[in-house]
Amino acid sequence: MTKKSRFARILDTIEVVGNKLPHPATIFLMMAALVALISWIASAFDLQAAHPATGELIKVRNLLSADGIRWIYTNVEHNFVKFPPLGLVLVIMVGIGVAEGSGLFTVLVRQLVLGAPKKLITAAIIVAGIFSHLASEVGYVILIPLGAMIFHALGRHPMAGFAAAFAGVSAGFGSNFLIGSVDPILAGLSTSAAQIIDPEMNINPMVNYFFMVVSGVMVTIVGTWVTEKIVEPRLGEYKGTEKPLQIEQISPLERKGLRWAGIGTLIYIALMAWTIIPENGLLRDPHTGGILKSPFFSGIVVGLLLLFMVPGMIYGIIVKSIKNDKDVIKHMTHSMKGLGGYIVLVFFAAQFIYWFNYSNLGLVLAIDGAQFLSHIGFTGIPLIIAFLLLSAFLNMFMGSASAKWAIMAPVFVPMFMLLGYHPGFTQAAFRIGDSVTNVITPMMSYFALIVTYAQKYDEKNGIGTIISLMIPYTVIFLIVWTIMITIWMWLGIPVGFDGPVHLVQ
Repeated sequence: MTKKSRFARILDTIEVVGNKLPHPATIFLMMAALVALISWIASAFDLQAAHPATGELIKVRNLLSADGIRWIYTNVEHNFVKFPPLGLVLVIMVGIGVAEGSGLFTVLVRQLVLGAPKKLITAAIIVAGIFSHLASEVGYVILIPLGAMIFHALGRHPMAGFAAAFAGVSAGFGSNFLIGSVDPILAGLSTSAAQIIDPEMNINPMVNYFFMVVSGVMVTIVGTWVTEKIVEPRLGEYKGTEKPLQIEQISPLERKGLRWAGIGTLIYIALMAWTIIPENGLLRDPHTGGILKSPFFSGIVVGLLLLFMVPGMIYGIIVKSIKNDKDVIKHMTHSMKGLGGYIVLVFFAAQFIYWFNYSNLGLVLAIDGAQFLSHIGFTGIPLIIAFLLLSAFLNMFMGSASAKWAIMAPVFVPMFMLLGYHPGFTQAAFRIGDSVTNVITPMMSYFALIVTYAQKYDEKNGIGTIISLMIPYTVIFLIVWTIMITIWMWLGIPVGFDGPVHLVQ
């Protein structure tokens, strides 16, 4: 029997450990119980800290005391209903459901890929993967097999196209050129965490927009280079039995639908601009006339809902995938059907977050942790890199970005705020770590589907095949992205529309 390499043994260990992890909802329940236990111990030792802004003495509250148990019992519903990510996601998915159900997302991806010159086809596939973050299921279900089909049809190794699409969809998840469905989720979690320090702080979904756009350019360039210079040469010539398939072209009716959907989008954007560009714009702050804290940004999720819904309805009407109001409601309903698991997850995540907040453990830990890090001098760039690497490591064992951020945000967002970093910057660093290891962890929810796609071209393709194929993307994206955020931090560039990188310059 051939002895396995050390690398193969590591992959086997990761797979075994990952498969033994409970469901994320169960993890949150366990975390909530752990918070209750720790709050009891910390309260017994009279753990406390002085708030650096107000000087108020913050004490840990015991969740297992009589008052704590009464609070838990009477706030279960409140915690669930008031949890920021719940409403944000439910609202935005109404619009995404129309755009996806009408077929607009699918034809946009096909148009982007098929319309590119052959020399740019790799970059086009990666860009399409980045755009698919608007509704990630589209990328995993449609674009990854489409990437393999396109490369195969062009006489290139299909697994190289598979890898390029997978990199754009999953390894580049922290990049985008538009706001996707994950942005409201992370912003809502960051808001809950930031309010431990500042109860008035709200993080909007566009808080990482500048950084995401530049990251999108980086992922496209670097991903193309890795595919064509490392992955494709290693794969060599495809010698499998799968025959190349003809890729369906965009029909005249679909082109007409795209054209009118584009016109509708431009009209919608012009109307929105009319509400915020003039000094007396309807959605500007009525008291200060400003934009950053205006109704426009406060209700940005509604704006995003309409950004998806308007072109989706226009396209659907043109191509006849929407014939009446019943079809619109059907598409909205279908998008909600897929959120059942998310809603259950949110129920338990909300309890954990609010128990953690009520106990004051997060605030005390943030104050003491910030003082400790400041005292030993572990701040600045080394701190951000360490946090980024921690996020990447944890992603190997917990694939859900929202689940990880729900656990990490209440600790790291307040701690970094006290060290002078805006929650948006902390969130951006997390997204890098969360993205780069997506393509090499079996814990990613679509990994089994990805393996199935790969086995179409060779039945021997398995988890190890996928991980070894995608490791170059993980390593090089991690290096380049780390350099990028270091430069961003050094120059003090805003990461998005929520203000400067640092709370304290």
